[in-house]
Amino acid sequence: MERQILLLGDPRLYEVSEEVSREELEELRPVFTDMFDCIKGIRRDYGFGRAIAAPQIGVKKRLICILTDKPYVIINPELEFIGDEMMELMDDCMSFPKLLVRVRRYRHCILRFMDETWTPREMRMDDDMAELIQHEYDHLDGILATMRAIDSKSFVMKR
Repeated sequence: MERQILLLGDPRLYEVSEEVSREELEELRPVFTDMFDCIKGIRRDYGFGRAIAAPQIGVKKRLICILTDKPYVIINPELEFIGDEMMELMDDCMSFPKLLVRVRRYRHCILRFMDETWTPREMRMDDDMAELIQHEYDHLDGILATMRAIDSKSFVMKR
């Protein structure tokens, strides 16, 4: 089911999410489906979208779904940054689909998480995928890209 995505300014977007317990896994499976449906809906309506964090649909859990080459369910992620190399980019977000924000992100990171079968996983992420996971991870801590803007002139409206 394609749920409504919370928009910039909704106070729930600024809350810190709770860890998922193994006992909650089965009851959260419909949420995974809903999150993937939301990604597809944003792609249909706005022409972008690779990932979504559970808080963006009002579920205050440390859960991210990514839809790139295949679907990924990321539960209780942890990030480790590799080196100090940073990159600047224009970031978009499903919670403000017509706004771009210039941010600075680490170029390389290691992502550790539990998958949808509760199996521990580790992935190295570079460049655009590193940026993507940092963006979604921030959502779990109640941080939006607007809060990471490089300066007050880092905002651009999409046509």
